[in-house]
Amino acid sequence: MTARDAWHLARDFWTTSLGTLASRVLGLVRDMATAALLGLGEGGVMDALVVAFRVPNLLRRIFGEGALAASFLPVFSQQFEIEPRRGWQLLSVLLAWLAVVLSAVVIVGEAACAAIWWRGGTESAGPLVGLTAVMLPYLVFICLAAQVSAALQARFEFRVPALAPLTLNVCWLAAVWFVAPSFAPDKLAQAYWIAAAILLSGVLQLAAQMPALVRLGFRWNYDWPASRTAFWQVVRAMAPITLGLAVTQLNTLTDSLIAWGLSAAPGAGQTIPWLPGEIAYPLETGAVAAIYYGERFYQLPVGLLGIAVATVIYPRVSAHAARGDLPAVAGDLSLGLRLVMFLAVPAGVGIMLVAEPLVRVLFERGAFTADDSARASRMIATYAAGVWAYCAIPVLVRGYYAVGNRAAPARLGAAAVALNLALNLALVWPLAEVGLAVSTAVAAMVQVAALAVLFGRDSMRLAWGELAATALRTLLASGVMTAVVMAVQSWYPMAEDGARGAVAAKLVLAILAGVAAYLLTAWLAGVREIALLVRRSNRSDYRR
Repeated sequence: MTARDAWHLARDFWTTSLGTLASRVLGLVRDMATAALLGLGEGGVMDALVVAFRVPNLLRRIFGEGALAASFLPVFSQQFEIEPRRGWQLLSVLLAWLAVVLSAVVIVGEAACAAIWWRGGTESAGPLVGLTAVMLPYLVFICLAAQVSAALQARFEFRVPALAPLTLNVCWLAAVWFVAPSFAPDKLAQAYWIAAAILLSGVLQLAAQMPALVRLGFRWNYDWPASRTAFWQVVRAMAPITLGLAVTQLNTLTDSLIAWGLSAAPGAGQTIPWLPGEIAYPLETGAVAAIYYGERFYQLPVGLLGIAVATVIYPRVSAHAARGDLPAVAGDLSLGLRLVMFLAVPAGVGIMLVAEPLVRVLFERGAFTADDSARASRMIATYAAGVWAYCAIPVLVRGYYAVGNRAAPARLGAAAVALNLALNLALVWPLAEVGLAVSTAVAAMVQVAALAVLFGRDSMRLAWGELAATALRTLLASGVMTAVVMAVQSWYPMAEDGARGAVAAKLVLAILAGVAAYLLTAWLAGVREIALLVRRSNRSDYRR
């Protein structure tokens, strides 16, 4: 990789990562406000809101960060290189068909919700059905917005797609802070106002990105005969790519659905009526919400690091693969994995170390109780154990796609989903909701190991020596960071009762001390990834 390429990669990484950071920080504020308003387990309202939001949000992640974007980018780039007009024609056709198909999905979903309401449903499922009906149209707008983001990234415009998700958090916060408390008499009515705000945010995210697309030259040009072949190339690639890229999201959705089905409903019996014998529910109300908060925290480094690295590397890897420069593909992919290790391993360890005081400081107010803090912090710490794997998956899978191998990630993805489901059912009774998080983390680790080994065997060798050196230095620095954070926690016992301000000050001290210890140790140990992230193009090559 030349110095110029390395500098552009670092610039695009920071653009994407900082935009994602702004969105995630605002999202954290959103979650704090929602926790104070709705709590964790009271009445099951938060559980219903989380599950209802899962379906459109999962599709957003598949289309925005996964299957459609990954299958669209190389075909779009190829068409654009032949003639820009052909690239914009493909985008026009894809947006039109996406709108039609998703609208049909929404109509079917709304009809199903109406049928459940008509038949009376059940008291416990009523809030879930109603909130789902309100939020279903969101998936049309958010998936179109995600596809526009993919087109912008394909033309190396990363700033607008990185900032667009801020719209969701702004709308959600407006509902939580101003609208719901003023106009809603109870928690369920407040949840409906939040659902309406989510729907509005999808429309705004799509509208906010269109001017940038037009500035790059896009003009609506629906020409089906001219784009049909390219369109079907994209569609045929989607199914295997979905399994390869959306495994973590599918596994977390599975966790939520199992938690919903195996949680005792408020005021209902404590045994599962649809299982033979007197088998007690393994989970309590609030398990779905606890999973949600666990996911929100592990998704922070995944978005900042894993998705950011994968987003900026994929266009470069695809370009090298198109030219047949396979050593450059392996070099780019190895560099991406080194960056992931350097950044994601300490991020996951750090979240595990400070999960409990972090939850207490951020969420423990209003309807969110001390018991809720304990449950949420356990989930956050458990999910965080797999942060490095969640970050490595999108980078590795895109390496397979760049060299034209879609089958292997799909097979391994299906195996990871099956493994997660089996572990869920095996661990949910002895470990309750924590067992669901353990299952997802273990499945991700197994998937990463298999992807890395098979890529070197089937395509080309990764730079295993460089990867091992980075891993050892990262583990050393993470160990020093752990010792420093634990020393600060021992010196300042953050888990003890105390004023929120004092706990927050101690938490900040522990985090700053840990970050400083990690970076200093990494620098002394000679971790060269620091140079790529902080230096400009005054080096001829950033590879070891």
